[in-house]
Amino acid sequence: MLHDILSHYLDSIESAVKSLSNVYIERYEVEIITFDRVNLRIRIRFGQGHMFELNEAVIIDDENVNHLGYRYHFQDGKNKLLFRYDNTPHFPELVTFPDHKHSEEKVISSEKPSPQDAILEAAKIITDTENQAVDI
Repeated sequence: MLHDILSHYLDSIESAVKSLSNVYIERYEVEIITFDRVNLRIRIRFGQGHMFELNEAVIIDDENVNHLGYRYHFQDGKNKLLFRYDNTPHFPELVTFPDHKHSEEKVISSEKPSPQDAILEAAKIITDTENQAVDI
């Protein structure tokens, strides 16, 4: 049995994934470490060949969700990075250290988004790309 807060957290991520259309869920793994700690790994393939991958280690600490580590990675069908949020401590000069965002061109300061927001950001890029193709 999981901590109620952790169970609710996982349910909200599952709802965000289920809200996507034209996707293939290649991997959806919840590794229960303890009552209050899980590792989550999700890989989503979009119909256009894009891939979104979510990896995080989550623990409940003082009744709050705390991320021990996270990575939300999105790339196109040619394996070109579109964005990645993570907290790997390798850019100490950034204001939001260790949190940051990789884009195609650079690394910038960025607070950690929720997994749901990162999923929605990827889906919006897909929608915008499809709309641009229709407009041409």
